[in-house]
Formats: sequence, C-alpha cells, structure tokens
Amino acid sequence: MPLTALALVIFAAFTHASWNLLAKRAADCRHFVWFYSAGTVVLWLPVVAIYLAFERPQLGWPEWIALAGSALLHTAYSMALQRGYKVGDLSVVYPLARGTGPLLSFFGAMLVLGERPGWLASVGALAVVAGVFMLAGGPRIFHAGGARRSLFWGVATGACIAVYTVWDGHAVKVLLLSPLLVDYAGNSLRFLLLTPRALADRSTLLPEWRRYWKFALGVSVLGPLGYTLVLFAMQMAPVSHVAPARELSMMVGAWYGARLLDEGELSRRMLAAGVIVAGVLGLAFG
Repeated sequence: MPLTALALVIFAAFTHASWNLLAKRAADCRHFVWFYSAGTVVLWLPVVAIYLAFERPQLGWPEWIALAGSALLHTAYSMALQRGYKVGDLSVVYPLARGTGPLLSFFGAMLVLGERPGWLASVGALAVVAGVFMLAGGPRIFHAGGARRSLFWGVATGACIAVYTVWDGHAVKVLLLSPLLVDYAGNSLRFLLLTPRALADRSTLLPEWRRYWKFALGVSVLGPLGYTLVLFAMQMAPVSHVAPARELSMMVGAWYGARLLDEGELSRRMLAAGVIVAGVLGLAFG
C-alpha cells in the first residue's frame, strides 16, 4: 500500500472512532441518523458546489445507479449501527462491526473486483480480524446472553460495511466517480429516505435536537471527512488492503471505551490493538 494511502487511512481511523463515540453517546436519539445526514447536506454543500463548478462530472445511468445503491447501503449501515449502540456497548458493537466488515470485503474485493492480494497482505487481514475479535472479548461474546443482541447488530453492521466497501470501491475505481460526490450524494439521499419517518414523529424532533445537536454536528463533519479520505485511499491502493487497514480505529476506540466510557479492560484491548497494528503492517508491505 502506498504511504500516502496509508496516511489517509490512519487519519480516517481517528475521525471514524471519534464520530462513533458521539453516535454511542446519542444512542437514545430516535432520529440521530436523520439529524447528522441533514447536517452533512448543509455543511458540505459549499465544498461540493465548488467541486461541481470546476469538474462538471458527466453522470450516466451506471453512475446514478452506483450513487443510489451507495445511499441505500449506507442508510442500512447507519440504522443498524445506531440500533447496535442502543442495545450494546461501544467496545462490543464497534469491534464486531469493524471486524466483520473487513473480512467480508477482503474476499469481496477478490471476487468482485478481481484483486489478488499477496500472502503477507492476506495474513495481515486475518491478523486485523483476530485483533478485533480479541477486542470484542473473544469467545465469551458468544456465550454471554446480554451480548447476543450486540452480536447480532454488530455483525449486521459489519455485513453492510463489507457490501458498501466493495460497491463504493467499484464506484471510485471503475466508474471514476469522485469520493466527495459519492459520500455527499449518499448522505443527501439518506436524508430524503429518512425524512418521512422523521416528519411522522414531529413531537420528538425539537426535544431531541436540543439535546443531541452537538453530537449530530460532530458526526456531520467527522463522518464524511473520514470516509472521503478512505475512498481517496481506495483510488491509490487495492480495496482488499484499504478496508482492513481502516481497523486502526480500533486502537482509538479501545482507548475511548476504557477511558471515556468506563468500559475497562484497557490492557486486553491494547494487546488486541497491537495485533491489529501487526496486521496493518502486513497489509502495508504486502
């Protein structure tokens, strides 16, 4: 993986873990996804307008289908993730989601995009997934009754991650769509898709906005920034390398869970993070 792509992924890992911390703190907000989608549409409009004015992209049916499909997949991902945070801990749902996604997208990139990673990259991908599994608590997670709903939603979120990673990778690598356009169109369409649900529950909108607007605005800035950087990295390196390397966010997430949310077991999580670092090195040089 080129060093520039690796640097983008590392920075994106910090932004990703940070917005997930905000999302967890707003787990009780029914319309949080709609709030931060609306914020993204407003805050990033000037940037997208400048891009459209200078680039003037030509969009045909394949491009529009790619953008619409991305929006649907990201909507499913966002809703599954937020549901997971409502029923489970950050230190369980986040590692499960981030661990399931790369494993599936790693094979998806090979099957759909025809990528053929070397043995070192393959070992690195498996090490990343193993480290994430350790972060989630190892085999205990399958036996703890209280964690089963977390397990379900974490894996469901991870499956969405795997599909949208390959789908969006095709959009930016094959259709040559701008990462900025892919992310902004996805947020815009997601906002429209969720608007009827929000308007049907008007009585809760204002109270929830007053309570969670800071968290929503934080996600509106950090979410698109982090994912756009990842999409740019996908243009420079194979998707099967970029997707698992994103799991560096586990290092940040482990610290957040232990220190900021009082979820404990910092030593175990840091050990697991070390396994992830080893895996990322395998990806970078494989």
